[in-house]
Amino acid sequence: MSASRTGPQPRRPGDGWVECACGRRHWGLHGAAGLLLVRRDGTGRATDVVLQHRAPWSDQGGTWGLPGGAREPDETAAQAALREAQEEAGVDPAAVAVRGEHVLRHPDWAYTTVLGDARGPVEPAVTDAESITVAWVPVDEVVDRDLLPAFADAWPLLRARLDG
Repeated sequence: MSASRTGPQPRRPGDGWVECACGRRHWGLHGAAGLLLVRRDGTGRATDVVLQHRAPWSDQGGTWGLPGGAREPDETAAQAALREAQEEAGVDPAAVAVRGEHVLRHPDWAYTTVLGDARGPVEPAVTDAESITVAWVPVDEVVDRDLLPAFADAWPLLRARLDG
C-alpha cells in the first residue's frame, strides 16, 4: 500500500484514494488486500507470521502490518494479496496455501486479510521501497510491535483464526 502514489496518473488501475463515508480516506479504488502468511510447527500450531515494517513515507508509515495494497479492477482478494506479498516481500505465490479470508468492511471500501500457510521454507525479504524490514515474527510477539492501527484492532480475531 502506498500513500505516495498520488497525482494525475495512478501507477496501476486500482491505485487511488477512496473518500469513505466513515470519515477516512483509504488506499485502493477497488478495495485492498494483504497476506497474513503463517509458519507452523510439526503439530500444525501457528508459530510465526510475516510482517512488514512500513516505510516512513507510506500511509501510517513506520508501523508494522501485512504486505498488501490496492486491488486491481478484476482481481480477487487472494490474487491481490499474493501479488502484493510477492512485490513487497518476495513471497512466491506458489509457496502459499490460502486458508481463508477476513474482511473489514467500510461504507465505501473494504480490506481483506488473506490467511495463508507457508508451503515449505519461505524467506521474506524487502523487495521494494514500501518496506523498511520484512520478517517472520513469533505470533506471541506481534503485539510488541508498533502495529498499523487497523491491523492492531484486527489482530486478536486474526490470531484466534490462525489455530481455529
